[in-house]
Amino acid sequence: MATLPPRSNRSAEQPSEEVWPEWLVPPTKGYFAEDLDLLPGLPPRTELLDGSLVFVSPQASWHDCVIFAIRAALKAQLPEDWRVRSHLTVKLDPRNRVDPDVVVIAVDALQPRTTWVPPEAVRLVVEVVSPESEIRDRETKHRKYAQAGIKHYWRVEPDVEDPDVPVVNHYTLDETGEYRIVGIQHSRVMARLPFAVDIDLTDLD
Repeated sequence: MATLPPRSNRSAEQPSEEVWPEWLVPPTKGYFAEDLDLLPGLPPRTELLDGSLVFVSPQASWHDCVIFAIRAALKAQLPEDWRVRSHLTVKLDPRNRVDPDVVVIAVDALQPRTTWVPPEAVRLVVEVVSPESEIRDRETKHRKYAQAGIKHYWRVEPDVEDPDVPVVNHYTLDETGEYRIVGIQHSRVMARLPFAVDIDLTDLD
């Protein structure tokens, strides 16, 4: 195991070295998608971006309430052969494996021991922006979801003037392989793609 030098404020009874997980020091070529299933003791919702481990900070109540509301509404309105999940990773490519807040997938991609799904099984991916994930959700994941060919992406974030109000940005992959914004909605999601859905986000309690 990797070790760090002893801290100066340790008491005499404390061990001289603190043991740290080996995965804190990445291999020379970085990590690969399958490593997330093999590394012991990874924090919940650890992601892999460009071969580097990314750890998710604890989220505020608003963030969890938005995820719950969207997931519950999607589940009630999904086509029969689709399923909605949270905390099921998507393997975008060998060096990128992400954990969307909500993901809608084809039912035949789910197996009893599934820990990840390929991008071609994804019908919709939803990210709820937090202060810690803002750059990843707006830039990094936005680009990588498009490159992986995921056709529909919703990015949800607090309204600038009223942070309690969710704003849902709808993106659809265009013919150039880039995301094109097709709608911005406040508090209520009404969309036709990837399926007809109506989600009320005015009451998040």
